[in-house]
Amino acid sequence: MLRLAPAPVRVGGVTLGNHLVLAAGILGTTGASLGRVLSQGAGGVVTKSIGPVPFEGHPGPCLVQVSGGLLNAMGLPNPSMEFLDELVPLAGKPVIVSIFGGSASEFADVAGWFAGKVGGFELNLSCPHAQGYGAALGSDPELVEECTRAVAAHGTPTWVKLTPNVTDIAEIGRAAERGGASALVAINTLKAMRISVGLRRPVLGNRVGGLSGKAIFPVAVRCVYDLYEACSIPIIGCGGISNAEDVLEMMMAGASAVEIGTAVQEDISIFRRIAQELYDKRGEPSDSIVGCAHE
Repeated sequence: MLRLAPAPVRVGGVTLGNHLVLAAGILGTTGASLGRVLSQGAGGVVTKSIGPVPFEGHPGPCLVQVSGGLLNAMGLPNPSMEFLDELVPLAGKPVIVSIFGGSASEFADVAGWFAGKVGGFELNLSCPHAQGYGAALGSDPELVEECTRAVAAHGTPTWVKLTPNVTDIAEIGRAAERGGASALVAINTLKAMRISVGLRRPVLGNRVGGLSGKAIFPVAVRCVYDLYEACSIPIIGCGGISNAEDVLEMMMAGASAVEIGTAVQEDISIFRRIAQELYDKRGEPSDSIVGCAHE
């Protein structure tokens, strides 16, 4: 299998230890859990999404295992500004704070709490199951551009996480780029649901949610491929990645790095395991394969 030469990676203004980043929403609720993931070989970590006010989230069940992945409707639970205390022990580490808001001004306010204290921001403009947040804004190019510009004004690297639940993800990516995004993250979960035949009702407390895991990997690859054709800023691929070959495929589609989420549930050492398969001191420089499937 193709191997890459190990080296620090600079993506969207953030220096990472390697190409493998913890995705938002997985082990990102405390500084201790984020530190543990870094110690397990992740090149960077993204926190749980933090918003303008504390949320308890949706009623349970919030997470259900399905064939090929996970179905979740967490509802953006978060401690809001109090999360600042969790980041103190991680000063200087490659930590990206995921933030959300219901407007550009709310995004700007939340970003202001963390500006200068973290490596970067990731704008959650893609959660499919939080009314008034996430994809509710992220499906509108004008709002995406406005929210991105409001956060990028703080001068901190600004990644924008995109929803696949749109007609043309490239249009949304271009809007984020116009707003000053440093990088795009593709993708968040797909709108989905399951119904219990025995109970005759949806299995999730929120009724509908988002699908993550291996089942969505081909969708994520296609989205990254389309964004690479349409945009000139770096792309971080996310969705169903679970091994080194997935990482290489995503990079060939156009990703400069990847985020791993659902697969961490089964194996927290997945970052170290993938790195052992992916890197070799005699390997190729990563720049040589990023986007090579477009040639």
